[in-house]
Amino acid sequence: MGSTMELHHVQRPPTRVPRYTAPTTLAAAFEILDAGGDRVRPIAGGSDLLVELDRGEHHDATTLLDLTRIEGLDAITHDPEAGTLRLGALVTHNQVVADPVCVDRALPLAQACLEVGSAQLRNRATVVGNVVTASPANDTISALLALGATVELTSSTGSRHVPIAEFITGFRRTQRRPDELVTALIVPTLVGDRRGVFVKLGLRRAQAISVVHLAATVAFDTDGTVAGATLALGSVAPTVVTVPDLDDRFRGRSLDAAAIEEVAFRAAEIASPIDDVRSSAEYRRSAVRTMTVRALTALVDDAQRSRWPAAPPMLWGPGFDGRFPPPAALSDSRSIEIEGDDPITATVDGAAVTAGGACGSTLLDWLRDGAGRLGVKEGCAEGECGACTVVLDGAAVMSCLVPAGRGAGASIVTVEGLAAESGLHPIQQAFIDTAAVQCGFCTPGFLVSCAVLLDEIPEPDRDQVRAGLAGNLCRCTGYGAIEAAVAVASGQRSGDQV
Repeated sequence: MGSTMELHHVQRPPTRVPRYTAPTTLAAAFEILDAGGDRVRPIAGGSDLLVELDRGEHHDATTLLDLTRIEGLDAITHDPEAGTLRLGALVTHNQVVADPVCVDRALPLAQACLEVGSAQLRNRATVVGNVVTASPANDTISALLALGATVELTSSTGSRHVPIAEFITGFRRTQRRPDELVTALIVPTLVGDRRGVFVKLGLRRAQAISVVHLAATVAFDTDGTVAGATLALGSVAPTVVTVPDLDDRFRGRSLDAAAIEEVAFRAAEIASPIDDVRSSAEYRRSAVRTMTVRALTALVDDAQRSRWPAAPPMLWGPGFDGRFPPPAALSDSRSIEIEGDDPITATVDGAAVTAGGACGSTLLDWLRDGAGRLGVKEGCAEGECGACTVVLDGAAVMSCLVPAGRGAGASIVTVEGLAAESGLHPIQQAFIDTAAVQCGFCTPGFLVSCAVLLDEIPEPDRDQVRAGLAGNLCRCTGYGAIEAAVAVASGQRSGDQV
């Protein structure tokens, strides 16, 4: 008998979901879910789902249900009396990073959000989506476990609340039913002398999947002894796991060097990592011990905020507040329904463009094939390289990870819209002056990211430039000249100094 050969994902044709719908109310969304069952794929940020579709997965899906037009799901609400933060289903990682209450009262979550992907990715990717994907490498899950978060699931018949530790049932498996949406995360805040920290080990500074990540919270009594502790470990088991019995073992004890070593040994002991392309299991166990010691030492020293940047770049344009879609930005506030070759209309580089081909496509494909913006490049189709960066309703995004239907009624700026009638954009001229162009493939994405960075931070320092451009890769490694171009465009250097 012949064997069945399975194609590698790069050999499989992409899945083109035949219907795209973007309702404006939860009630309408639940009608679609109830009618379509498990053949409906909800989408918010899309940073995981669109990659999977491009790899030929979800071939049974009949409807892509875009939640981003539903008002109210993009809010972060602080309830000081209850001591909680409520993160709606559309809250992005960058919203958490930019929210002072999240940074002050849920620091491990903010730190984890800052480690996810790049600024463009964090402008679309949602915290709820990170949880629903349920990969043990997903950074925010360990932070949410350490903080004791609860998941709110809602259907047409009501809502229920499930502790996050119970919500995730296995590798990429959760308790969510096909008729439910995760509408919020309820996160207890750090009050009194309860401290928390998130630590990540990756193979590079940005755009890195965790080799190991962990989050720890410790509540200290008035005498400095431990009143409660939680330690959550990621990328070391099929799910993110917590170290058991920490409260029983350490309550009432001082968290001295010996106690910290005891916790670190216990953490490495309960880890069950695998060997993969990022690390050996042995190295992961060793890293768990080292990272646990450093995390707990930082909490004892009250130094958990020492590496938090003062002003991390968001890549937000003027007036953008982190929410998508900003209600004022959408000229079409109706529900969107797209099937077949139904056209959509968007404002692209200041002009209205109407074109078909949006259903089952990414915004990148529609911009190139429908709107004729060939300056937008596809490098990876996975949100890794930044060549497809555009500005969507005021924020830089990876257009390969945005469904084309999201462009309906939106304002989009590509590299071809940077120049004005009076001449080149300052960053374009600076690229010329500093010879920041080599093969040129990455250049359009870099130019868009640089332009938004300079709009947000007119005179960025070197760390801000590197953080703001971390989502853009130059295959020719021409980063020095690109950094110099930003300095020239910002007026911090002149062209003849380069």
